[in-house]
Amino acid sequence: MSNKPPVDLSAMNRAFFEALDPTARVELLCRLHTMTVELSERLARNSANSSRPPSSDSPFGGAPTAAGSGGSDLRNALKGSAAGGVGATPGTPRKPGKQPGAKGIWRCEALTAERTENHYPDRCAACGAPLELWHGDKGHSGHFVLDLERLPGGVRIACVLHRYHEIRCPCGTDTATRPGKGLVSILAGRKQNLQLSEAGLVGPALATFIAALAVRYRLSRAKIAELLVTWFGVRLSAGTIDRCIREAGLACEPIVEGLLTDLRQSGLINADETPWPQRGHLRWLWVALSSTTAIYKIASRRAEEIRDLIGEAFLGWLVSDGYVAYRDHPRRQRCLAHLIRKGIGLADGFDYDAARFGAWLVRELRGLIHAVTENAKARSLTPILARLKRACRLNEDAAAAKARALAREVLNDWQAITAFVTNPNLPPTNNDAETALRHAVIARRISFGTRTDEGSRAYAAILSVVETCRRRKLDPWALITEAVANARRGVQTSMLPAPMLPT
Repeated sequence: MSNKPPVDLSAMNRAFFEALDPTARVELLCRLHTMTVELSERLARNSANSSRPPSSDSPFGGAPTAAGSGGSDLRNALKGSAAGGVGATPGTPRKPGKQPGAKGIWRCEALTAERTENHYPDRCAACGAPLELWHGDKGHSGHFVLDLERLPGGVRIACVLHRYHEIRCPCGTDTATRPGKGLVSILAGRKQNLQLSEAGLVGPALATFIAALAVRYRLSRAKIAELLVTWFGVRLSAGTIDRCIREAGLACEPIVEGLLTDLRQSGLINADETPWPQRGHLRWLWVALSSTTAIYKIASRRAEEIRDLIGEAFLGWLVSDGYVAYRDHPRRQRCLAHLIRKGIGLADGFDYDAARFGAWLVRELRGLIHAVTENAKARSLTPILARLKRACRLNEDAAAAKARALAREVLNDWQAITAFVTNPNLPPTNNDAETALRHAVIARRISFGTRTDEGSRAYAAILSVVETCRRRKLDPWALITEAVANARRGVQTSMLPAPMLPT
């Protein structure tokens, strides 16, 4: 950085520059140019050209470097070469996961069953007569299952051998039991679709435990594999772990469909959205929640997405920020925290008039929230509302673009901003929805989002069930375990227990 004193930006405007003599003007331009270069270089830093961690990189590729497109092309080529390894085409990063032609890795240790569970047919497939073991049976298939067991002193992973038997009926028909098959998830371009089945290595409880580690506790697939082998002595591949997470999400999707009805019957819904990367493409994570229900959805940012969540017939109150997708709803409370942050941004800026307006706006909005919270009478609220509107009227044609835009925004959305004044049960901020998104925002920074539509649906469905259970004071993982077990048998779990009424 330069040893010269910092440039005072707050004192600069067109008149200031016109009053400078040529020598001072050139000197000032040189200092401004030096500061601009330093800030541009700082903005272009990433994990490839500095000591910043990879988690600080943009999942969408970032902006070009200060050197222009050539530096950007070089950086992309370096990243592509590093990702592709020897022989990779520069600028073409390889796809994640096992590469075509790579040698497979198989289980090197045979599983040893602790116990055996036998499955026998009940009735003849031809005549429907009850079958008994004395008719004569023979085992025709079996598979090992690793599942989590809860004990009084903790948890353990047990290995169980499931054997399926075949019995011959007196009518001469052989009837066999087979592992159940359930839901199927179809993904374009995948060689084999994901089908839930009881004939799997990982049991429902262990699959739910893995999903909890990934979604709730934000562990990577590699960290989950390390935890399982270190603490339980169980080795699972990254593909198996990923399959468990997707199975849990697929099993939760029917539950989420049932939660939509509960959400739309509430009188107050908080809604918010945040950017969400999906394999380098910008998507949006939506949340719509009531006091007992929360539903997440990863989709586009079109207005149709929020209408699909709350429904066309929803007549209650919608608490949201100022995004245009929410403005078609007739009964809406605008989040004042967003406006206060914008006002603070103006107050901390370099334009004197805009800073005064920002400080004035923040003072009046905070005073309004405090007065409504203290159950102030209309005689106390009217002067605050009048001062707030006057501040915006005086600045709707301000010279500073940000001040002018904020003043007009408040005036254009006045009814939604002040709705909580006449409806004290409405919250003045959208803090509930922002808090519900905080966990996903942290996970987004760690994992850079999801890779496929199937993964996005699974992540959103698990989040919806977990947050809804938390609001209803239920155990989400016991419910998801049951849902996975039912989905593998082809039985649908559609509803969660109703919320407990306060006593």
